Amino acid sequence: MSESQAHSLWAPLAWLDSAAGGGWARDVLLEIDTSGHWSAITPGVSRAQAASRNATVLTGPLLPGLVNAHSHAFQRAFAGLAERRESEHDDFWSWRDRMYRVALAISPEQLKAVATQLYIEMLRGGYTHVCEFHYLHHAPDGRAYDDPLTMMWMLVEAARDAGIGLTVLPVLYERAGFNAPVLRDDQRRFATDATWVLAAQKRISASASGPLVNSGVAIHSLRAANAESISALVASAQGPIHIHVSEQTGEVDECVKTTGLRPVEWLLRNHALDARWQLIHATHVTPDEIHGIAKSSAAAVICPTTEANLGDGTTDIAAWLNAGTAMSIGSDSHVTRDWREELRLMEYGQRLQHRARNIAASPSAGTAATAERLFARVTAGGAAAAGRALWGLTVGARADAVAADPSEPALLGVPPPRTLDAMVFSSPAQPFVNVLVAGRWVIRDGQHPAQRSAARAFAQAMRMLWQDDASGALS
Repeated sequence: MSESQAHSLWAPLAWLDSAAGGGWARDVLLEIDTSGHWSAITPGVSRAQAASRNATVLTGPLLPGLVNAHSHAFQRAFAGLAERRESEHDDFWSWRDRMYRVALAISPEQLKAVATQLYIEMLRGGYTHVCEFHYLHHAPDGRAYDDPLTMMWMLVEAARDAGIGLTVLPVLYERAGFNAPVLRDDQRRFATDATWVLAAQKRISASASGPLVNSGVAIHSLRAANAESISALVASAQGPIHIHVSEQTGEVDECVKTTGLRPVEWLLRNHALDARWQLIHATHVTPDEIHGIAKSSAAAVICPTTEANLGDGTTDIAAWLNAGTAMSIGSDSHVTRDWREELRLMEYGQRLQHRARNIAASPSAGTAATAERLFARVTAGGAAAAGRALWGLTVGARADAVAADPSEPALLGVPPPRTLDAMVFSSPAQPFVNVLVAGRWVIRDGQHPAQRSAARAFAQAMRMLWQDDASGALS
């Protein structure tokens, strides 16, 4: 299907944005304009009527593709390879030191191969746009490439080859900690300042064409950037502003010791947070901080599978939901690449902690279905994370959608109103068989045109990165 050709789809069941009616609707005709955006969405259109208008008729439920709001693409090369320990204790900080070995070894070509495979996997897992929190900039020796954005262009090319939307977020990263004024040697590929990040964003924005690529900026964390640099970046940045915050209790304690404030407290006191701000993880936060973030219109980006894998801890999902805070999800280190797994673990972590069920549901607020409340919130929250004005199955939004196979085991015989419940909580889920991005099928009948070549390139990159794997050490 040509991207410049207007066309339409019909689905027996579709999850509509609140502006288009909200929740599940039956017999929905969705029209796509020549720019790859939804131009009309009409429930109650019979299949015969849709066929008479040459609409593509789908057999299964249609949902908006989700924004993957937090990604470090290169870490896909490390997924599954840190699940052993050789010492008495293993935590986030020891994982990070091992992860740096990947960061120091990966080449531009290998990054492209890893990212292309990752982005195709994301599409199969229901994501149609990814926010790349990108800090791997320089050559392995720390010197700039001839084109300082070489590694970033690899991500843009990978997204183009996969057909996924991309928000590139060059990262401000200038010190190893609150009391460490410079980077560690094993962080040498990350070094930037506010001027560098703003120049990078300007180049990305100038090169972006079409509806798929845009840019914002990121601050690695309060420990990794000084206050003056953060202020300079925020004053001139365009688009979304992402920052890691309160992921680890050690990070919170160090911030209090150094500044007298917790990380979220510091941000609320020193910056006029607004909807551009995306607070990644926000795991160890107080009720007052949650309400402060909600009042500011800033958002929380939760990464449940990575936070579990790293032993970060769990945040209070019900408090975020009840405060009305904007939320989205990310796959971060990519131990999984499917939004259904993220939502499942988000809820299950709460159940284990509170020894109760359906924590995220809220019958008093009119949402008795756990999966539906979570899905609606993270679908809406993805728009700001990606710097998009609109998102979802709503007129004016980019025409992104995923179509489920009604014959997959999790959905067999399930009443239509329970479709999301079954998708999230009856696992394992099958990959989405049809995926639409900007009005174009990038996966059709389960097939992606680049899947074989991408898999070969990824496997070769992994072999090169891990050829000395007898001890788990990179070559």
